[in-house]
Amino acid sequence: MRAGVSKINPNPFTTRPEIEGTFGVVATTHWIATAVGMGILEKGGNAFDAAVATAFTLQVIEPHLNGPGGDVPVILYDAKRGKPEVICGQGPAPAALTIQHFRDLGLDMVPGTGLLAACVPGMFETWMLLLRDYGTMKLEDVLSPAIYYAHSGHPLLERASATIGMVEELFRDHWPTSAAVFMPDGHVPEPGVMFSNKSLAATYTRILSEAQSAGSDRVSQIERARKSWSHGFVAEAIDRFCRTQKVMDVSGEPHSGVLTADDMARWQAHVEAPLTYDYGRYTVCKAGIWSQGPVTLQQLALLKGFDLDGLDPTGPEFIHLQVEAAKLAFADREAFYGDPDFAKIPADVLLSDAYNAARRKLITDRASLELRPGTIEGFGGAVAMHVTDGPRLAVGSLGAGEPTVGRMGTVNGDTVHFDIIDKAGNMVSSTPSGGWLQSSPVIPELGFCLGTRAQMFTLDEKHPASLAPGKRPRTTLSPTLALRDGEPYMVWGSPGGDQQDQWITQFFLRHVHAGMNMQEAIDAPAWHSEHFPISFWPRTSRPGVLVVEERVPEATIKALRDKGHVVEVGPGWSEGRLTAASRVGERRRAAANPRGMQGYAVGR
Repeated sequence: MRAGVSKINPNPFTTRPEIEGTFGVVATTHWIATAVGMGILEKGGNAFDAAVATAFTLQVIEPHLNGPGGDVPVILYDAKRGKPEVICGQGPAPAALTIQHFRDLGLDMVPGTGLLAACVPGMFETWMLLLRDYGTMKLEDVLSPAIYYAHSGHPLLERASATIGMVEELFRDHWPTSAAVFMPDGHVPEPGVMFSNKSLAATYTRILSEAQSAGSDRVSQIERARKSWSHGFVAEAIDRFCRTQKVMDVSGEPHSGVLTADDMARWQAHVEAPLTYDYGRYTVCKAGIWSQGPVTLQQLALLKGFDLDGLDPTGPEFIHLQVEAAKLAFADREAFYGDPDFAKIPADVLLSDAYNAARRKLITDRASLELRPGTIEGFGGAVAMHVTDGPRLAVGSLGAGEPTVGRMGTVNGDTVHFDIIDKAGNMVSSTPSGGWLQSSPVIPELGFCLGTRAQMFTLDEKHPASLAPGKRPRTTLSPTLALRDGEPYMVWGSPGGDQQDQWITQFFLRHVHAGMNMQEAIDAPAWHSEHFPISFWPRTSRPGVLVVEERVPEATIKALRDKGHVVEVGPGWSEGRLTAASRVGERRRAAANPRGMQGYAVGR
């Protein structure tokens, strides 16, 4: 494994150019957010200011994929600090959310919708920390675009309209506060209509007004905004809604939430060091083992033992090796990952050369049909398997845990993503998620709903990912940063739940081993495995199933089937919503996914 030896790209087709400039670049999953982020750079803001404005805008224009009640990890490189850092914006379980609480309710799994699965919302505190400690602008500068689009409207995405249509019955029969916002005239809004959320606009306008009452000092305003959110009217409205409402969820029964204002007041986002893995000339950085991010690192540790440089990135050997490595890494996720503040997690062993050398021997020329986590004495827990023969994703009358609306192979998202690099060399990558319009009913005073990330907990007390008050659920959100030859080089990521660290790894391998630029690596035919349990309710798995885009060559598909993979062929442009950005010297580059026709990269 030479990791960095460029090869001639066997498939040079791309849908658009890789953006290049020296001033700065922004790539996001929605063109409006990309324009907002670039506008902040043009006004003199840095990458972190642009990130905050972009994130707030994405909450408004992609409400089916993220919202203010959700959660977020951020990975960044601050040119002044000179090191990669992670901001953990994953809120923990409320104090009253216990395993016994679910047993008393007769539930053996955390429902994927409704109020029971709500953790402390992590987004707002995260963006305030980023703005205060890394940014340069005032709150008004970065919040005004979101307020504008929430109040004045934006063209409703086709996928947002489709999502509302899928849960129309749920809104009409059980969640009238959501129907009032997302079906304002009593009908599912058509794609392209100018859609507004004036209640959300009013919430952010009030926060901004209260912030400005603290005086003209930038930091004082940010601290006052934080108080409005976690100690003020926002927390009070959330507390009241959870105490007074019983909400229908996927269990088929209505339940009240247990999230309180006190839970919100006691939590803050924090900065921590990333987990890293050296792969040739690259050091890949991910959020900690409270996220699934280290799955990418372990795939690289396994693949380090193979020579990928000479392989066709659309050929059967390349795909087979990546998929089999993913199966082993995700099996270890299921057995070992959890909040390291509550459980002993052997991250050093999981990423060690010795452990992965032994695990690598399990990769043969045949597809594995078993889930095979490793054995590390004194660590890990039992893996629950819920095997299904049919497609994973279906949204019924009561909604579904995973926010994806679609069929096998058609991933309509489940979150948003952005990557930004400014002239000074500051870099930021983030994957905000949760608080989807289909996850929980709208809190009418606020105009947004809560997240459902607690569905990722297990109710097995012996497992490192078991539910406990104050504990972080294992999130699928997984932004990425890489150094090259010790210098900050690239940030990238994708929406897609459990698929994120499959597409993220594929992109990196195509870039490193096939010599593809970022746009080529994004546009190339992609795939994902459904072999292991998903993180969302109802936690199903489909052993051996490999979903590939129909652009994967027929000869490759046949060879993969001959190896034992259960290959299902999806639409040609259906896998992932990657974006990426890089810096080399004074040059800034960016790329964005054409799938779904809404992600864009800009720069100059």
